[in-house]
Amino acid sequence: MSHSNALIARNPADATAAVVSVKPVVLNAPRGRGADLQVRVSAPAAGGDLPVVIFSHGFGWSMNGYAPLADHWAAHGFVVVQPTHLDSRTLGIPAEDPRTPLIWRHRIEDITSVLNGLDVLEASVPRLAGRVDPTRVAVAGHSWGAQTVSTLLGARVLNPDGAPGEDMSDPRVKAGVLLALTGLGDDLTPFAAEHFPFMRPSFDTMTAPALIVAGDQDQSHLSTRGPDWFTDPYTHSPADKSLLTLFGAEHSLGGIAGHEVAETTDENPARVALIQHLTTAFLSKTLLGDEAGWKAAGTALEEDPDPLGELRSK
Repeated sequence: MSHSNALIARNPADATAAVVSVKPVVLNAPRGRGADLQVRVSAPAAGGDLPVVIFSHGFGWSMNGYAPLADHWAAHGFVVVQPTHLDSRTLGIPAEDPRTPLIWRHRIEDITSVLNGLDVLEASVPRLAGRVDPTRVAVAGHSWGAQTVSTLLGARVLNPDGAPGEDMSDPRVKAGVLLALTGLGDDLTPFAAEHFPFMRPSFDTMTAPALIVAGDQDQSHLSTRGPDWFTDPYTHSPADKSLLTLFGAEHSLGGIAGHEVAETTDENPARVALIQHLTTAFLSKTLLGDEAGWKAAGTALEEDPDPLGELRSK
């Protein structure tokens, strides 16, 4: 990484870089997907040895969402890759489509396809070739997207008999940012238990470092539990983990999917700014070794007289 981009990564609140974004970039996908994989790639216009963040969107979204996060990370020294999953409203796949029950698996395969196609994605962006470090890769996701990428960090989906299912972790993934990740499957509503059998995770083997972000007012209609359900991924996973609990935040976490988005129930730009700052500091720590920046971000939150959230680590 060049000196200027190292400074950007270490001082996420103080510096930004110009960003180049290209879409759609098309990747070949497994035959059962039924469609090629469309991806958006955003990258700093300058700098080398750039780490990669692969972002998985929430239900119904696409590569075009989550600009507050994607643009911020790209402006602070990361190559951000955003695949469009089969559940995207932009694709219009009907509920009776035979792929629907398996979309959760197709989502995971989409992330693997991105990992396998990093060289293609690098070549697709003008003047990006030769500037990407494929050994420094993190995954991130919101809601269903967080569930998707958690499997690459080591989480398992339990079989009907309660035994852990297939290990879909990937050693190429070094860390994760899990935003509003749903908890254990013991307290699902009858509707969720019937329609979403993949929502029975085990976090016991989610060993990769991760920052888990939960809203303390996130009341899901899929669980009979309260907002503490979203802290399960932290509680039930081994170290190295951090949990950012946001005060007053609902499932939209203040509006990370986009500015003035209709689905945002708790719009709060300051909350989004905190998420931008802490996720960038976490990614800089896990991918670039910037421990000092992460500690400084945590200390600043702890010493804030009117904090927007609380950070714990183990």
